[in-house]
Amino acid sequence: MNKLFLNSNLLPKILMVCTEYPPMQGGIGRYTHSLAIALRKIGYDVQTVSNKMGNGDFSGLSPSHTDDSQILLQLVDKTKPDIVHVQYEQGMYGLVLNGLRPTKTQTNIDSFYDKCKTPIVTTFHSGYTFKQWLKLVQSLKPLKPNFEKGFSSNIVAKYWTSLLNYYSFHNLNKEKLAKSKMGIVFSDYLSKIIGGGKVIFHGAEPNSSSSRGKEVARKMFNLPKGDRIALAVGFMTSTKGWDILEEIDVPTGWSIVTNSSHNDFGQKYSNRTLAKHGIIDLQLNFLSEEYLSILFSSADAVLLPYKVCSGSGVMFDALAHGLPFVATNLGFFKEFANKGLGITVDRNSNSFAKGLEELGMHYDIYKHAVDKFRSNICWTKIAEEHSNAYKEILEREASIIPALANKQRLPHN
Repeated sequence: MNKLFLNSNLLPKILMVCTEYPPMQGGIGRYTHSLAIALRKIGYDVQTVSNKMGNGDFSGLSPSHTDDSQILLQLVDKTKPDIVHVQYEQGMYGLVLNGLRPTKTQTNIDSFYDKCKTPIVTTFHSGYTFKQWLKLVQSLKPLKPNFEKGFSSNIVAKYWTSLLNYYSFHNLNKEKLAKSKMGIVFSDYLSKIIGGGKVIFHGAEPNSSSSRGKEVARKMFNLPKGDRIALAVGFMTSTKGWDILEEIDVPTGWSIVTNSSHNDFGQKYSNRTLAKHGIIDLQLNFLSEEYLSILFSSADAVLLPYKVCSGSGVMFDALAHGLPFVATNLGFFKEFANKGLGITVDRNSNSFAKGLEELGMHYDIYKHAVDKFRSNICWTKIAEEHSNAYKEILEREASIIPALANKQRLPHN
């Protein structure tokens, strides 16, 4: 471990681990890229390792590789970082749910946590209550019988395996937290589910090259000028809950605009088109940082009708652009609604329509709260909070080593 920074202006060297990384499409990779840039701006030496499709400094990680742990151990030995910071979402590291022996459920980096001697920081991106886990299982595919063939044995096996593995999935998080020098989460809600972790919000801010007024932004996407716009963006997976938008009676004075994309690991998503339901469906697929920021700038609110949620980068992006939200009444969203940043409602079309009406009636109040909150998630602040966390860990580690040495020198009776 390089301890020079403890007595100088040097900052620790960070190896950032994330299978997903730009230009790959995905919120976790996008978050990791922005965090790495923000840390470099305040003087950190940050190197990244990702999948070969990402532009990390190193590559080799994949959900389909069983040797991810060995790759990381070799890379740590080669680069000698002061801290390894893992962006942990189980699916990115080859989560395998064992339907026969749940205790054997694992990821590809479990042994890395066992063997790595360098301090590890883990940011947790997924964690569920049992109730939400059941909803996640239900979203796999409708379990409906074919009266000629009966139930699909494959689908039944998936349901059984998923149901059986809730505690195994939960324990993977707990184990990673126990083997990390610090866990980081985006909310108190997720901290309670996992059983700990320091809350550092998901960073977000408008793209500096996209600073245009609302009128210009709407013109670029050919959006209506008069109405308020509620935006729904992201991967249109079944868990995002966009199905309720098919039936929503859009309140007077509002327009709903949607845009969806897919990710590079081939996760299935709905090909549903919403334009025929009186909603403006842009169908532009993945947008660059600049154009995504312009799209947020064109809107007045964001819609988040999720079925399950551990956290939402879309919500933080919306808040960074000054947009309050209407979201499903889930624990994560309720935490931020309690800060006055939006409204949570039951997940059905009528409730979301009423939520938009309520937001419209009290819009200035919500907008003021969001504008006040925005400074908490700017990337400079988020980088400084990570910096404080890194220094705290390494100062604690540096004090442990002399203590152990002194203990070893004590005479034995």
